[in-house]
Amino acid sequence: MRYLRTGGPAAIRRPRPTDVEEFVAAARRSRDLHHPWLVAPGSPEEYDSYLARIRRRDSAGYLICDRATGAIAGYVNISGIVLGALRGGYLGYAAFAPYSGTGHASAGIALVIDHAFTAVGLHRLEANIQPGNEPSRRVARKLGFRLEGFSPDYLFIDGAWRDHERWAITAPDRGVGDTIM
Repeated sequence: MRYLRTGGPAAIRRPRPTDVEEFVAAARRSRDLHHPWLVAPGSPEEYDSYLARIRRRDSAGYLICDRATGAIAGYVNISGIVLGALRGGYLGYAAFAPYSGTGHASAGIALVIDHAFTAVGLHRLEANIQPGNEPSRRVARKLGFRLEGFSPDYLFIDGAWRDHERWAITAPDRGVGDTIM
């Protein structure tokens, strides 16, 4: 398996059509873990739609894999990518059971952040996290994100408009040089 980056227990790579069975099975077994914070693609049709979304110019998607086995441990998306003067995007992430709490998510997300700030050329990433989602808040703090604000009724998730905290990180926060591409 060829990975974009590796570190700690995790490696990251791009999702492929052939990942559909493993990804959908992981999403289904993780429904209770993710509810009500997010809804992962839980059918082959939803996975195909997910692949189409992350292949647009303003999006990117990555799988977090267990380095020892290659199994899919989670996923990370960057949406709303804007280049030019902003060079930023919105980061979303989730760990799959049984990898939640094992360090795979934080290691994989860190790899994606570093990839985004170097290979993709972004300067800023924002993660919007629901206030009660303590595991995601812990990951954001651990990786150096700063809390920048609160947005009521920000995103429509699981049938309702949900409040979110805005967390952000920039390339200099990660010790990455800031060159204009």
